[in-house]
Amino acid sequence: MIGATITRYFALRFTRTILAIFFTIFCLMFVVVFVEMLRRASDNPQAGAATVALMTAMRVPAAAEMILPFAVLFGSMATFVDLTRKLELVVARAAGMSVWQFIAPPALAALLIGIVSVAIYNPLSASMKQRSEQMEWDLFGVPGSLRIDHGVWLRQHGVDGLAIMHAMNSAKGGTELTHVSVNIYAPKGGFLERIEAERARLEPGVWALDNAQVSAPGEAARSVGSYMLATELTPEQVAAATTPPQGTPFWSLPEMAARTASAGLDATGYQLQFQSLLARPLLLVAMVLVAASFSLRFFRFGGVAKTLSGGVAAGFVLYIVTKVLSDLGGAGMISPVVAAWSPALVGSMLGTVILLYSEDG
Repeated sequence: MIGATITRYFALRFTRTILAIFFTIFCLMFVVVFVEMLRRASDNPQAGAATVALMTAMRVPAAAEMILPFAVLFGSMATFVDLTRKLELVVARAAGMSVWQFIAPPALAALLIGIVSVAIYNPLSASMKQRSEQMEWDLFGVPGSLRIDHGVWLRQHGVDGLAIMHAMNSAKGGTELTHVSVNIYAPKGGFLERIEAERARLEPGVWALDNAQVSAPGEAARSVGSYMLATELTPEQVAAATTPPQGTPFWSLPEMAARTASAGLDATGYQLQFQSLLARPLLLVAMVLVAASFSLRFFRFGGVAKTLSGGVAAGFVLYIVTKVLSDLGGAGMISPVVAAWSPALVGSMLGTVILLYSEDG
């Protein structure tokens, strides 16, 4: 009974602290993004404060997802230090609990937080972000107001040969593009012509490019009101190719990866995002172990700031390693599985080794 009670107590303490830190950073991000979006929307009478606040509320959860590992790190360190200063961990040790027994509740809490963030929070935040972007398109309709350059790339093989398309922005699942440029190559690889258009719409069997400028080698550039580019892409394939991996809900990532591959595009980003989300619960457990490695010391004789600074630095190094391996995996230099799981596995093992050395000799 005593073991179950203290386990629940430690787990609740850690969960409350982690969620409080995450919510605080979430609110700060909301204020910053809201003020910036309100400033950019000041010249549009249709975008009132309530509309901008709604778009901000739907956009911030996806951005706040990035800070979850740091919320777990800082929350774990704060809780461990508080328990140590109040001698609660000293009492737990005196009652016969080992370091692994009172680390188990926060590690389990971090694991559950990671599972909930992947299975529930991520799909909701991704869907809200997509809805926010659609609201921006409906309100403003042109890039450069509130939209960010998404840099959409498409590659297709059609009756006209190979066509490589680039658009500054996309809407309606990628079926409407703005500021489009297309390079068309012959089936044997020779360059045929380049097309630049203000907008492009996906219609059955063709891309309709409006107000196009067509340039071909040895010919003068000509303007056409509408240029029809044959395509075999379907709206589903275009949606898969134009939705960034970070904006795709967790449960849709395998399907989007399959659709992207079927469209002849690189699906590595979706595979990497899927594996990264699968590894997130273990990464949060690694953050708890790193925090415990630097926060369980009894600070009777000072040295709190120096020790905690080491824990924060270790957490940031782990995050940087995660980003570097993610970039390498996205570039195809290493396997997505290795890129996603290595930081969590290495962080967990290092935290365990440090605790074994400091606690068990």
